[in-house]
Amino acid sequence: MTKTPLNGFPRITFHGAARAVTGSCHKLETASGTLLIDCGMFQGSKTEKELNYRPFPFDAKDIDAVVLTHAHIDHSGLLPKLVHDGFPGTIHATRPTVDLAGVMLPDSAHIQLIEVQQLNRRRARWHGEEITPIYDDGDVEATMTRMQGHDYGDWFTVLPGVQARLWNAGHMLGSASVELEVMIPGNRDPLRLLFSGDIGPAFKLLHPDPEGPSGLDYVICESTYGGTDRPTASDEKRREILRDEVRAAIRPDGALVIPSFAVERAQELISDLTLLMETGDLPPIPIYVDSPLAARATEVFYKHARTLQNGREFRKGLHAEQLHFTHSVDESKALDHIKGFHIVLAASGMCEAGRIRHRLKRWIWSEAATVLIVGYQANGTLGRILLEGAKSVRIQGESFDVRARIRQIDLYSGHADGPELEAWIAARGPIRRGLFLTHGEEPAMEALAARMQPRLGQVPVLRPVLDESIDLTPAGPRECCDTPEPRLRPESVARLDWHNDVSKLFLDLNDALSTAADEKARSVLIRQVRRAIDDWQDSH
Repeated sequence: MTKTPLNGFPRITFHGAARAVTGSCHKLETASGTLLIDCGMFQGSKTEKELNYRPFPFDAKDIDAVVLTHAHIDHSGLLPKLVHDGFPGTIHATRPTVDLAGVMLPDSAHIQLIEVQQLNRRRARWHGEEITPIYDDGDVEATMTRMQGHDYGDWFTVLPGVQARLWNAGHMLGSASVELEVMIPGNRDPLRLLFSGDIGPAFKLLHPDPEGPSGLDYVICESTYGGTDRPTASDEKRREILRDEVRAAIRPDGALVIPSFAVERAQELISDLTLLMETGDLPPIPIYVDSPLAARATEVFYKHARTLQNGREFRKGLHAEQLHFTHSVDESKALDHIKGFHIVLAASGMCEAGRIRHRLKRWIWSEAATVLIVGYQANGTLGRILLEGAKSVRIQGESFDVRARIRQIDLYSGHADGPELEAWIAARGPIRRGLFLTHGEEPAMEALAARMQPRLGQVPVLRPVLDESIDLTPAGPRECCDTPEPRLRPESVARLDWHNDVSKLFLDLNDALSTAADEKARSVLIRQVRRAIDDWQDSH
């Protein structure tokens, strides 16, 4: 790609989900104004999450509009920060997405408040500087007043000369792919763009297959599972696999702990578990949904049940006598004292925040427990570390041996796999100018690029890095000559960072001390560690 100034062409900058799976935020500068597609939180390693606290790499006052693909926090979670920083415009989304944002964003603000309070108490012990939440309830309320709901298939004006239409992405309630038609000064025909959002898989319990237009200039597509080829599984097969995992987990006074995203994943699991009990495939087992957000989100799903596949069965499952929602902190704490085998669903899905950490502290060390992972786990998250076979972990500053069984079902993923993404992209053809792959770690992205390049011939398949800008011309993509330094180098994105290394060091040191032969051996080890620290300090 040659370098060129903007010259009236749209310019896209990838401010998130660039060779990583969180922080989705694409800035599109046009001749008539600037808009964002999504404005999501970063998750994963602490290095990436710290980006949430930094200033935006743009002035919020310069953003004229936002189009939100769906309500998941890695796509919507920084909208209140955008509003707090002076964003003056409208946030466009589907009507269900607006309703879900109305429960997810307040929950995000509450989690931040609790976590910042806990962190500041720890920082006060060593006179560290206090930090403040990224945003608060007032910012969330102001954000919700900016929301405007739309129906799938209806064109609406985002900016002068920029029209948008939303397509069902099949990922979760209200999820959308965003089609844009952007007028370029001096050109008769608009430039046609499509942002995939997150694309749902086949055999999604509550949603139809994803849709979209064809004959586009540029497609910006997620690649989360671009390197994965899942076995095809029907609804019946998925429930059969879940049934077998639950049966294998049953222990007297044990628990099946399921880290689950509070929106979509929790509702799917509720539907399948209650149906399996109703049909006798599972015995009656208490199910505790330990997430106020999941409870509120389930009410939104109930409201929009007529738009869901299997909506009637979903509503029926919510009335199952085995199903219980915890709301208060006291109700959540009481789960630690339940007798008899039970199932707990708790957020967050990657084990990085929320009540799941308390449930893991209660059960991760117990051989009577099973932890069942049912969704994607970003690199550096506790969920990923458990899946990779860690023998011990640190949770909220405490160390725990991992004795629980760690299991995984990938059939509840909200994302299409590699062949499904390939088919979805192919159905958007002809793609005339370029395909951008985002929202995926490098191995998955490279695998999907290898699938697509032979199909596209001379049309480039691009894998942008964080904060990279590219001009979208009618002749093809052109690299910008004035792209600023990225906030994180590519080698620091979607990787384990020094925080992960420190946690592992603490765990290894604790293991070594606990297995040392005697007090003398422990003293020798401590002196060696102290000497290494002193030598480093002397050299610096």
